Amino acid sequence: MLNILGINISTLSRQEVLEKIGQFLEDGQQHYLVTPNPEIILEAHWDEEFFYILNKADLSLPDGAGLKFAAWAMGKNLRRVTGADLVEDVLEMAQKDNLVVAVLNWDRGLSSKQDIENVLKNKYHGLRFTVEDIKRDLVPFEGTKSHVDVDILFCTLGAPYQEKFIYHAINPSPCEGEGGVGLPSVKVAIGVGGAFDFLTGKIKRAPKIMRLSGLEWLWRLFKQPWRARRIYQAVIVFPLKFIKWRFINPFLYRPNVACLLYRKNKNGYEILLAERRDPPDHWQLPQGGTDGQDLMIAGIRELKEEIGTDKFKEVASFKNLWKYKYHKNSVRLGVLSRRSTGYKGQKQSLFIAEFLGEDKDITINFWDHRNWKWVKANNLINKVYPSRRKATRIFLEKFKSLRITN
Repeated sequence: MLNILGINISTLSRQEVLEKIGQFLEDGQQHYLVTPNPEIILEAHWDEEFFYILNKADLSLPDGAGLKFAAWAMGKNLRRVTGADLVEDVLEMAQKDNLVVAVLNWDRGLSSKQDIENVLKNKYHGLRFTVEDIKRDLVPFEGTKSHVDVDILFCTLGAPYQEKFIYHAINPSPCEGEGGVGLPSVKVAIGVGGAFDFLTGKIKRAPKIMRLSGLEWLWRLFKQPWRARRIYQAVIVFPLKFIKWRFINPFLYRPNVACLLYRKNKNGYEILLAERRDPPDHWQLPQGGTDGQDLMIAGIRELKEEIGTDKFKEVASFKNLWKYKYHKNSVRLGVLSRRSTGYKGQKQSLFIAEFLGEDKDITINFWDHRNWKWVKANNLINKVYPSRRKATRIFLEKFKSLRITN
């Protein structure tokens, strides 16, 4: 396993991947595979839920020459497994083993339901399959159940829609750890984007020499000029971000904002704490990266993401109050914190807001947290995780300095 820009990437060969999929089909569990490329990894850095879902996949297969070059810069060799090749390999496996395949096809994609049905009938004789059109607005998964017992599921919605759909179908209640009631028969699910477009002939693959030399992006730019922005992200933005993550961030602290959300009731002031997903019983103030934004703007954005509501009003902010290094076992979004951000630690600012809603308005995000609670302000220090107490004491003093507690 190799980690690139915080995303775990498999180093298995194509044959080893197929052997692993064969094991997944026989072990009685549900599994999902993802196929990250540079654009997908960049998208995950703006979408924490997507980041978490990628790192929780049972297999994460590199689909993009940029990942191979990044691996070389880390002194590793990464064997690329493209989505187009994977689809054909898995279809042949299903044909041979008499497995049932379902294709959930994006209704606005290049290949229609009829296109896919025709190519499966003509190329994979005897294959048992079903193809259904699906809309992106079904993401996140809403609980629709399959009426067919399916062994292998392909989803063509494109990232991040397909990965989110699959994850929520297999894990419809992730906070409670429940599994598999949405599509209970599926053993292996794969998000494949436009891979079926190659199979149906809607898109012609680049010559093999261009694929091997890492110039497939040039072929796609020529054939699909509308992809110019995506190609720019993969060819220019991704390498620059990788260089910063790999060679610069390890010497820096990540700008971070802690969010102190309070409310007043008959018993005094209470402050909201969130329990981290990893490790359990790690309570802290909600927090997150500022992403280069003004502190107040970052605090508002981060608090909305953390508690799922905008029913609060900003009160104050304080810059650079605390700094700490990541613990070697600290985990963020399913991966070690040092890897997820590349930084050696965090420098924390504080955003203070007053809650204006009701408890039912709060929906804590599942990828960062497992629970939340209100605690009395005078008991806040005792309720946070021990390593958070020094910083929390400073934050609480700033809260008291506003004199709203009198």
